[in-house]
Amino acid sequence: MRRPEERSTFLPSHRTSEPQNLMAAFSPQEARRVLHHLQAPAVFTNMAAGWPALFWTAEHLSDCLGDRRVRFRLGRKEEADTPQFETQCSYVEARLQDFLSWTRGRPGPHEGPFSRFPSSQYWAYADYKYIALLLQDQPSMFQDVKWSDFGFAGRGGEESTLWVGSAGANTPCHLDAYGCNLVLQVQGRKRWHLFPPEDSRALYPTRIPYEESSVFSRVHVVRPDLTRFPAFRGSRAHVVTLQPGQVLYVPQHWWHYVESVDAVTVSVNTWIELLFECVCEQEEDDVARLGEAVTKAVICALKADDHPDAWLNPTEAGVPSHQDNMHSVNLALRACSTASTRHRRDQEDQRVQEDQGVQRNQRVQEDQGVQRNQEDQGDARPAKRDSTGRIKERGGASGSFRVPFGPHLVPVRCRASTETSTDPEVKEAAPGGGGEEEGGGNLPRHRAPGPREEPGNAPVTTDDLLDCLLHPDVIARVTELLLARQTGSDRS
Repeated sequence: MRRPEERSTFLPSHRTSEPQNLMAAFSPQEARRVLHHLQAPAVFTNMAAGWPALFWTAEHLSDCLGDRRVRFRLGRKEEADTPQFETQCSYVEARLQDFLSWTRGRPGPHEGPFSRFPSSQYWAYADYKYIALLLQDQPSMFQDVKWSDFGFAGRGGEESTLWVGSAGANTPCHLDAYGCNLVLQVQGRKRWHLFPPEDSRALYPTRIPYEESSVFSRVHVVRPDLTRFPAFRGSRAHVVTLQPGQVLYVPQHWWHYVESVDAVTVSVNTWIELLFECVCEQEEDDVARLGEAVTKAVICALKADDHPDAWLNPTEAGVPSHQDNMHSVNLALRACSTASTRHRRDQEDQRVQEDQGVQRNQRVQEDQGVQRNQEDQGDARPAKRDSTGRIKERGGASGSFRVPFGPHLVPVRCRASTETSTDPEVKEAAPGGGGEEEGGGNLPRHRAPGPREEPGNAPVTTDDLLDCLLHPDVIARVTELLLARQTGSDRS
């Protein structure tokens, strides 16, 4: 049931008994253009109406996979005020049929490996399942997912991941270091809590547990402990319950916490490494990859003496050597340097072309005796226009373009701030309540509970040090310094 305090974006469901042969609201070119201009999350309500992937219910997938086992993550259904990270969960290898029997409350051998985990106390999640591997014996199913309808030619199920979960299954709040995200809801409903990149300070970022390209939040955004994390009061949650048949767009660097609402949920997503409409966007992605390489090198070096189970997400293949990590740093650095050089060269070429255009316009105007009012114009460069005659922005996008929100494209709305929320799950700071690290017995495994220390007397742990060293602002500055050193601009 939706809590009234969430003020979640309401979206009508377009679920039918089978995918309909409906005309999409946007052509692939129009959808691609809309995505390029969207600055906040939005839901496409009928772009996937004709996709065969809408047949991919858990029951159908169970028939397709047969006795093949997949890995499920199991977490406790508890009212904790700290995130339940993947390093704290249990794992089983099971068939989808076992999962379905378990969700239906059928005890006994039908539950298989789930029999040790009462469904009243646990949720289960088969997450991050690469469809190219999961359905490698049935490659024709790749074509059931049609991201090409969004303007990404040839992109389908092979470039996607599958998520199957039970009620309560969730992904801790995090942001993806690069790329944007498209998510198709197939079965059941999922509730998304999204926060803009500017809210990063209020979300207390951490890289423990470590997962490449994922920056986690230390806050349980549904049940925040404002004693430990007072800055979360100012966060701006955008909440939406995604219905079957709808596609959610998550822009780059938007934080998101996702939870399954119904007994069984199925969704399919794809990460797009940026809509490279210009060189500067590709350069931005290259810089993010350099930051990730630096992060990995630092955390692996400082956590070398700790058991990986305590700090490395199970999704990671293992702990690479320092030599391998530094090799990755240097590869990313060279890619950034090459992209930066190319970007500067393109900027110089554009300036030359614009200067030539200005000179030509001035000669024409002088010949015609036209006097231009420089004061009113504010820019002597000629305006660029697209094929329809509309003036274009300097970046190349049409300046008059407006995102066509309506019944087919719905923006995800910002709910009331945490500060004014009356949600009973928000734990307010108690009078005299102290430090940021106080807050209950269900602490993440990597922060073992201990005796209360007065502020200033608490010993700094390796994880505390890493939270500072690997803070996104610090990593951004380190990448700047490395790039300056690589290009020689630090000597100028």
